[in-house]
Amino acid sequence: MRRAFVLILLALLLGVGVVAVIETDPGYVLLAYGNYTLETSLWVGLVLLLVVVLVLYFALRLLRKLISGQHSVAHWMGARKSRQAARLTNRGLIAFIEGNWQKARRQLLRGASHNDAPLINYLVAARASYRLGDSEKVREYLGAAERSDAEAGIAVELTQAEMKLDAGQYEQAAATLVRARRNAAKHPHVLKLLCQAYRGLDDWDSLAALLPDLARHKVMPSDELESLERTVHLRRLQYSAARADGAADALHERWQSLPAPWKRDRDLLRAYVALLITQDAHAAAEKVCLRALKQDWDSELARLYAFVHSDNPSRQLAQAEGWLAEHREDAQLLLCLGRLSARNELWGKARDYLEASYQLRHTPEVCAELGRLLGALGEPTVSARYFEEGLLRDVKLPELPMPERAAPKRLTAGS
Repeated sequence: MRRAFVLILLALLLGVGVVAVIETDPGYVLLAYGNYTLETSLWVGLVLLLVVVLVLYFALRLLRKLISGQHSVAHWMGARKSRQAARLTNRGLIAFIEGNWQKARRQLLRGASHNDAPLINYLVAARASYRLGDSEKVREYLGAAERSDAEAGIAVELTQAEMKLDAGQYEQAAATLVRARRNAAKHPHVLKLLCQAYRGLDDWDSLAALLPDLARHKVMPSDELESLERTVHLRRLQYSAARADGAADALHERWQSLPAPWKRDRDLLRAYVALLITQDAHAAAEKVCLRALKQDWDSELARLYAFVHSDNPSRQLAQAEGWLAEHREDAQLLLCLGRLSARNELWGKARDYLEASYQLRHTPEVCAELGRLLGALGEPTVSARYFEEGLLRDVKLPELPMPERAAPKRLTAGS
């Protein structure tokens, strides 16, 4: 209270002092502009100047608020259009996933007009146009996508390649992907699509050259990559064997060019031996078989050994019988021995070996061999039963009423 009283007292004293000064010397101010003059006391002039300054200050503040308000309105309008573009884009993507290509394209293009990043709109619109069979629009929207983002070149090329792969246009897809392969470290998906294109073209040599990059960039799981590499080597062996001239030599050279671990792969070994046999390179096939079976026993390779025509059939049979001590329960070895015995015209031994193989595994192959052998030995009835069992082994027939005399009979060894 005292403090307020002191302040009021000081204000009154100050006011009295100012009035006294004004009355003592009011001062004089003259403003002249052209033919106009303005005369007033100094103190009135100072008050007028203060009023003018305050008016200008508040006028400037009002103008600033008006300008900032316009910016706010523009910003609000822009944000509203961006939100609308986002909604249209989302609806377009949903329509695309649902397979409604026409609706998807329409909404994606509407959303692209106010989208800050319309790349995805144009790319998916191009895919929708592809689904609609509109190739002209595909090119148009892919071009718009590339223009919308300077760094979209790879994405556009990938989209082109995927559509061409889907259409089975492997050659065009491969050409596009080769261009897109400029930076495989950043875009490993290019390598995977290029792999798909080469497989579609049966271009196994190009695919073989691609294998190191597939491994380096870990484009696929290791087991999948191993399976692919096996397939590549197998197809290259088959293509070498299919040459019109010098197939056996080409096949041998291709085999020698394989990495050492793949020469021990069972699938490739079997394929190589089978291809050598088809090329009548029996000496080479026998050599490969004997060396491989000595290192690692393989029943399927033992089966193929029977297809080798040796210069000395009796020695070949003795060689195969030498394996019997350690592999007596191997049905494929017994089948091989039956065939080799028949080739040496040892009919009784051939029958024994084949029936022993049949007891272990009732395969259509051993049934066919027994049927053929017994037919040649003058036992047509038993031969026919083996042939019948071999034909019906993997066939599921519906149950039908059958005459008693036609009912199937169970075979026993030696019957």
